[in-house]
Amino acid sequence: MEKFIPKEKLSKKARRALAAKKRATWGFSPVTKRVESKKVYSRKKNSRLRDADETEGL
Repeated sequence: MEKFIPKEKLSKKARRALAAKKRATWGFSPVTKRVESKKVYSRKKNSRLRDADETEGL
């Protein structure tokens, strides 16, 4: 069993390691869960799909 050492007496490296161990991390990336607005123009959309949608109404 390790001896108890107050945080103030720990080295900077040891304090960072302790903080990193206690820090919670996300189980998933919240950036990938963002829903894109349909009103915004996107160049990434396939132009063939866009052309097919326009011809369906005719």
